[in-house]
Amino acid sequence: MRSIKIGYARVSTDEQDLTAQRNALEALGVKAERIYVDQGLTGRNRERPGLREALAACRSGDTLVVTKLDRLARSLPDARDIADELAERQVKLNLGGSVHDPTDPVGRLLFNMLAMIAEFESDLIRTRTREAMAVARANGKLRGRQPKLSLAQETHLAALHEAGEKTPGELAELFGVARSTVYRAIERAPQAPQPPDKRASGAAPRRRAVH
Repeated sequence: MRSIKIGYARVSTDEQDLTAQRNALEALGVKAERIYVDQGLTGRNRERPGLREALAACRSGDTLVVTKLDRLARSLPDARDIADELAERQVKLNLGGSVHDPTDPVGRLLFNMLAMIAEFESDLIRTRTREAMAVARANGKLRGRQPKLSLAQETHLAALHEAGEKTPGELAELFGVARSTVYRAIERAPQAPQPPDKRASGAAPRRRAVH
């Protein structure tokens, strides 16, 4: 069976563009339809729909391609876990054109260094963000992030998903938001209450009094 290349791209906010990463992945030999993405999700969050789909699409002999290691993970433990999982499944990992060799001591050292740098950069970003928010809050300029969808829109979106009428990708296009916004709206949607089963209640039917 011929091996294929599976691409993965990620950006941390809904406002960031994935075009540059898509173009770079295609230049590395990944077909557009085999690129999986996450938009608006941090690399410290291992539970990403796009990453899960990309890993599931890989078969023995395939190659998972990312432009940089920090697109795949922003923590050393996650980066190691993903690399180990791919190695066990005999899936290669291509980092911006360089194939990672888990059996090479120098390659492992370089991989760990890149993962540590990615984690360090993530820590810096979080620290600077907290500091900026603290300053803005002190100056009365922090009003909170405005939701992408209104409550009515989220309810409508969740209803369409529950009815199976639209896929998450179609819902994202329909409402003009990223897939991550769609997933969050679905998670926040209240579960519809199930009607009580009268037969299981065990209650006897009430008889009308006879006078």
